Amino acid sequence: MSKTWALWRDEKINENETRLLRRVADDVPVPFDEEAKRDIMIVVNSFLERDDAAGLAAPQIGISKKIIVFRTRGFSADTQIQRNGNDYEVLVNPKITQYRGDKELQKEGCLSCPDISVDVVRATSIKVKGYDREGKKINKRYSGFLARVVQHEFDHLDGKLIVDRGRTIYFPREKEAFFQAMFKADE
Repeated sequence: MSKTWALWRDEKINENETRLLRRVADDVPVPFDEEAKRDIMIVVNSFLERDDAAGLAAPQIGISKKIIVFRTRGFSADTQIQRNGNDYEVLVNPKITQYRGDKELQKEGCLSCPDISVDVVRATSIKVKGYDREGKKINKRYSGFLARVVQHEFDHLDGKLIVDRGRTIYFPREKEAFFQAMFKADE
């Protein structure tokens, strides 16, 4: 399984990984060149290797490009994604063009912020434009939990994480000293 970049691991800050996770990702050239096609496949394959994520952004595996992949159904952790099915989508150079509906507070976890969950407010409906994995222009609306997943992955492209959006951060009691020290340092 591909290594996921994280702000911390084993109660130690990952400075190099944090630098990449915190920067705004680069646009992918359109039409896609060979490097772009390779990067898209690396992100897709890395996502398909996992069964513990609703989505994955390229910066989470060390590629600072605007590429995200996410489940479109079967969100339970034990549901295997079909490689050739239509239960996942790829967005390249996505832009959220519209936020609609109520804002909703929900607990989120993130592969790049291990061991914690955070209460995050997100729009319940969004409209996105960008490109699919073949480089065709798309313009789509996502709503409900899917809108949340897309917004979460989109944040990674802007160098933002759930700890930047969150209201309340939940962490395991046995790691309380580490997390309290870390989040106090951010204030």
